[in-house]
Amino acid sequence: MNPLLVVDDVTVSFDGFRALNALTLALQPGELRCVVGPNGAGKTTLQDVITGKTRPTSGRVRFDGRDITYLAEHEIVALGIGRKFQRPTVFPTHTVFENLELSVRGAKTVSRGLFTRLSTAQREAIDRTLGLIGLTDERGKVAGLLSHGQKQWLEIGMLLVQDPKLLLVDEPVAGMTQGEIERTAEILASLAGKHTVVVVEHDMDFVRSIARTVTVLHEGSVLAEGPMRDVQADPRVIEVYLGA
Repeated sequence: MNPLLVVDDVTVSFDGFRALNALTLALQPGELRCVVGPNGAGKTTLQDVITGKTRPTSGRVRFDGRDITYLAEHEIVALGIGRKFQRPTVFPTHTVFENLELSVRGAKTVSRGLFTRLSTAQREAIDRTLGLIGLTDERGKVAGLLSHGQKQWLEIGMLLVQDPKLLLVDEPVAGMTQGEIERTAEILASLAGKHTVVVVEHDMDFVRSIARTVTVLHEGSVLAEGPMRDVQADPRVIEVYLGA
């Protein structure tokens, strides 16, 4: 099976500082990958490079067989890469359903997005997503009134209705209750197989609960990679990250 995403020998330098240093990473279709590492390891820069926000100094990024290294951000989104930032960015004065509706339409503005009728397929996609993220009963609720965890799930749903091939999720459980953390683990685990999911997270208990393959970054490079059991026993990982 060919990888869905290949980050090939990518270096990113900012005024002489190497945020990424000859980093190589490959993701298979349908894989759930956790990316961890200390602050400054390159986790955010890696996501920025994949989504076109930052251009690499050297190296290449290939997605679904295509070189996307120098594509614009909107072009990369259109190819099927979605990104969820740590802070949820929902439309707080619109309902849960309307937030998903705007996303499934790919609307550029809120005002333009709610005037045309949804297709049957679009409505079915929203209904499926509401069930997956556990917000069916809140479909008519204004998003600004949701709990922090519910807002995070809604934003994941806003990406899912666009049916991305690759989903980048940044620190999804920060600030959540234990119950919300467990529900988030269930949601992300359920996506594997249909979507390739990359979870960047500091909460190691959460990572252990969902991890299949873990990539540990350090100083812009891959320090270790493999099953969680092997990675957490690696002396290098213990020294630079887990033992900190």
